Amino acid sequence: MAATMKLHWSPKSPYVRKVMVCAYELGLTPRLELVRSVAAMLKPNPAIMADNPLSKIPTLVREDGSTLFDSVVICEYLNDIAGGQLFPREGAAKWQALRWHALGDGLLDALILWRNEREREAPLQPLVDAFELKTRACLKLLDEEAQALGQAPLTIGSITMGCALGYLDYRFEAFGWREQAPRLAAWYATLQARPSFRNTEAIDG
Repeated sequence: MAATMKLHWSPKSPYVRKVMVCAYELGLTPRLELVRSVAAMLKPNPAIMADNPLSKIPTLVREDGSTLFDSVVICEYLNDIAGGQLFPREGAAKWQALRWHALGDGLLDALILWRNEREREAPLQPLVDAFELKTRACLKLLDEEAQALGQAPLTIGSITMGCALGYLDYRFEAFGWREQAPRLAAWYATLQARPSFRNTEAIDG
């Protein structure tokens, strides 16, 4: 039986979800030991810091005890050891996948900062407005690219985009993004039907 890797994990983190979706798609979940880890910005976690001085999740501890972070590095590592196709090696497919990944990760960064700001006792409204503007602009662009997303094979780009849209559902339910991007919503519905996405939906706890 293959050795086990340890993953600092949370059921709420969209970045952890990205890793878990890849693990499901690559058939590697049996090799992952999931360690429930709380990574709070104001309370560095000594257990995480033993493996990652940044106290951030996801963090992967490989079989030999060496560590990998952040999410995209872990995803690429899993893809390599499984001989997967989630990271195209060359040509237009490579750059499209990386572009979608960067856009999805950037959208996630903005959404998390937006959520943090709106939960402050006195949110800075210009900052909240800026995050909302960026989110709407991303949705507009992705709605225009929904057909290309649907025609492309599953890659790190489409996985990350799906995790960002899932985070919108989880933390911004009232935002109503599907009405703003109906073609993107139709594409996302097909992604949600995959076992890798059904098995990794964000939950409280």
